[in-house]
Amino acid sequence: MAEVVLHIYDVTNSGSEKTNNTIVQINRFFKDGIGLGGIFHSAIQVYGDDEWSYGYCEQGTGVFSCPSGKNPMYTYREKIVLGKTDCTIFMVNQMLRELSREWPGHTYDLLSKNCNHFCDILCDRLGVPKIPGWVNRFANAGDTALEVAGNTAMRMKQAKTELVSASKVAYRFLSNVTSNVTNGSNGSPQRTGTLNNSDNGNFKLQGSWFKGILNTAKPSTSTEIGNKDEDANHAITNQKKQSRDSDVLLFQ
Repeated sequence: MAEVVLHIYDVTNSGSEKTNNTIVQINRFFKDGIGLGGIFHSAIQVYGDDEWSYGYCEQGTGVFSCPSGKNPMYTYREKIVLGKTDCTIFMVNQMLRELSREWPGHTYDLLSKNCNHFCDILCDRLGVPKIPGWVNRFANAGDTALEVAGNTAMRMKQAKTELVSASKVAYRFLSNVTSNVTNGSNGSPQRTGTLNNSDNGNFKLQGSWFKGILNTAKPSTSTEIGNKDEDANHAITNQKKQSRDSDVLLFQ
């Protein structure tokens, strides 16, 4: 059996001393002060003196190792012993080879596939508890917010479709009414139960009024609605991309 250790760092690789100090203060307040979470990098040590983690790179695997507690990109915070694994060193090496293929660097995502997610997967395969929830809570909260936004956009799309269908029905109804009114005002034979010719002026007024409604309330086409939906979805995609571009190293 081998001990499995989680190493946790404050993410201080922004290149700006002011930003790095701000992140440290955020972590002190949200983690040390109220126990909520923070902005952290994590890595797993098992068998030997190296720790294993995951980060972004353009080509090749994103899985990498370095001496435990000595990653030069971040500020070391603490270590947590997660338990002991029954896996042999051969089995662990096999796991790391598999994960190296499954976790290429270009698939890194700040909210849904970062170093903390990698550590969770490795812990699960080692048969020990996953990392504490507070380590990755900020990323999980951001991922949940994007999921809610996506679900909201889908519900809005469905509602728009229903509105288009309803408006088309109303449009056809008003078109029929306008046609009947117009025919009645153009000298068509008067049927039993209809108004007499003295009301022709009212018929003409009503016909014009209905035509005005139709011109104003004519439903949008499905193409127009689709274009609006694409714009909305594009805006959500851009928002996620901007978040990744600005904070790509935040949870690495």
